[in-house]
This record gives sequence, structure tokens and C-alpha cells, in this order.
Amino acid sequence: MRRFLEKIVKWLLTGSGFVTSLVILLIIGFLFTEGAGLFRERIIEEGYVLALNKDNPVKEMTAAEIKAVFDEDIVNWKELGGSDMAIETFRLEDAEKYFSEEQLGEHYENAGGLISGLVASNPGMVAFIPETMAVEGTELNFIKDKTISPKEVFLGNEWFPTATPAPLFGMWPLLAGTLWVSLFAILFALPFGISIAVYMAEVASPRVRNFLKPVIELLNGIPSVVYGFFGLIIIVPILQQVFGLPVGESGLAGSIVLAIMALPTIVTVAEDAMRNCPRSLREASLALGATRWQTIYRVVIPSSMSGIASGVVLGIGRAVGETMAVLMVTGNAAVVPASILEPLRTIPATIAAELGEAPAGGAHYQSLFLLGVILFFITFFINLCVEFISSRNKAKSN
Repeated sequence: MRRFLEKIVKWLLTGSGFVTSLVILLIIGFLFTEGAGLFRERIIEEGYVLALNKDNPVKEMTAAEIKAVFDEDIVNWKELGGSDMAIETFRLEDAEKYFSEEQLGEHYENAGGLISGLVASNPGMVAFIPETMAVEGTELNFIKDKTISPKEVFLGNEWFPTATPAPLFGMWPLLAGTLWVSLFAILFALPFGISIAVYMAEVASPRVRNFLKPVIELLNGIPSVVYGFFGLIIIVPILQQVFGLPVGESGLAGSIVLAIMALPTIVTVAEDAMRNCPRSLREASLALGATRWQTIYRVVIPSSMSGIASGVVLGIGRAVGETMAVLMVTGNAAVVPASILEPLRTIPATIAAELGEAPAGGAHYQSLFLLGVILFFITFFINLCVEFISSRNKAKSN
């Protein structure tokens, strides 16, 4: 009976491990499939076309150029390789400026022919209209609608997924914001974390250590939104006043909040690594005449470096993947930051803020999954670093 129960437990454990692994692989596969779908989407909004006069030599435009044209940042076709003439934009809602309601028809049934004629008679006009209203013929040209390219996505400097006629999915500002905030968070957290770990492992009395350790570990259990509120109410106003900023929400505020959130991980792992330093090394150092502090920074810290590095990398992982706290204090501006004092936006904050509003299956929806893929690779790299450091630590111990 006992052996039978052991076999059942064994099969249950094996089955649960298999199911868990399968679910993880399916999630990763779904993430990659949805994200890769962005590169099958068209530049121009689905169901619409950009119609030009037949004599206009411009045949292709990037998404950024299309947006610049309709935002009137580009006002002459010469800037796009065309003739020297002014650009005149037309959207469907502009139809009533050119035609009466009687001409258009009660249900806009005459709009297609009227708009086609308008574009044909205006050499500089570009019209963003439904595909059903523009029949390709001798009087009209159409901008070639290509698929979204990886270069525009990964190297693009503008994230505007709801722009019309052509949304922009440049992810570089989000990636730069994520790395910028995480880098400064670790620069802030590392010296404080190591100092606290040294104090708890080597200096503090057992009574103080037994009090501080549970308190620091308890910080890991505080919800991130609470850290966000703390940053919004305390840190943001202080930074705004100290640096004379127009708004206190900035990358620096996000870095400080993330540093506070990463501290418990760094302190706990680093302190455990230092306490596991062999006693014989300490005694040998003291026996050779080294002082207590010389022993700490010449013997204890170097021998615990692998464990300390693991704590730092885990802290980086916490900073990179954080969502709510960063969303609340960084200003949520999707621009490439030139300074840590400027507002910015991170990848996790973007996914959290926009996923609920993105139409399922659309380009915006798929771009958010692609951001998830990028975040997956970042965290995967961090986990690889942890495994590499841990394996080195074990090899040295053996």
C-alpha cells in the first residue's frame, strides 16, 4: 500500500511539472505569435487609402511622413521627393466644407465620386478616405500601402499607436525609458543595499539583526501601488522643488521609487551571502593582524561577491518589470529621455495603461504583445545572469 501511494505521488508530481511546463510554453508561444502579427499589418489604417492626383509623382511614404503631412509638419511635396507645390490634406469629415448635404446624399452615397473628382482637380491634394469611396483609375493615384517594417518598430523614435492615417509604433522611447529608470534605480540601490547588508551581517548585534531582518523582508510584501502613492505624494513634490522642475513626475522619481523597492531583495540576498562566508576566512584574516573593517572589505565582501551580484541582478529584475509605481511617478511621456529629470514611459507601464483600450487583434493590440516579447527577453537575460553567477558561486564553493 505504501509503495502504491508513493507511485501515485510520484505521478502526480510528474504530471503537475509537465502541465506547468506546457502552460508556460503555450503562454510564450501565444505571446510571440501575437507580437509577430504586427509585421503583417499595413501602415495605413485598415479599410482606408491615401488618394493623390494622377500627376503627383510621390508613390511611397513612411508612417512618420504620413503623420507629418497630416499634422502639417510637412507642407510641400518637394520635401517628399515630389513637385514644388503645397500639400492640401483631406479627411472624410472635411467633405461638408467642399460639398453640400444634397450633393453628398443622405447616406453619403455620392461622396466617392465627388471626392475622387476633387482630388483629380487638385494636384497637391492627398485624401484619407475609405477604400470603398476611391476606385483606382486614370484620375487617381494611391500611396503604396506596405507592411510595418521591423526597422520602424525597433528604431522608431515616436510611439503614437492611435494616430491616423498611419499609427506609429516606434518602441525605442519605451525601451530607453525602461533601461534609463532601471539603471539609475540600481545606481541608487546598490550602495545603500550593500551598506545595509554589511551592517546586518558584520556589525549589528543579534538583537538588532533579528529586528531589522523581518522589517526589511516585510517591505517585499508591500503592494507596488503603495510605493507609487508614496512617490507621488512625497518624492515628486520634493524633486520638483529641489530641481525647479515644471512637473516633478520624472525618470528620477521613478528611479528612486524603484530603488526603494529593490532594496529588500539586494539586502536580503547580500546579507545571507556574507553570513555564509566561512568563519575560517575571518579568523585567518584577524590572526594576520587585519582590523575588523579590513577583514570585511578585503575578505568577506570578495568571498561573497557571487551572492551579492545575484542580489543585485534580482533587484534589477524587480526594477525592470515594475508597473504601477513607475506609471504613477514618471510622467508617462513616450519620448526618448535626454535627462533623468524628464518625464518618460517604461514598457510595463505602457502595456498596463493601453492594453485595455486596444482593439483585440488590431495593430495596437499586437504592438503591446511585441513589447511583452521585448520585456520577456530582458528578464530572460537577467535570469541567465543569475544562473551564471549562481553556478560560479557553486563551483567556487566546491
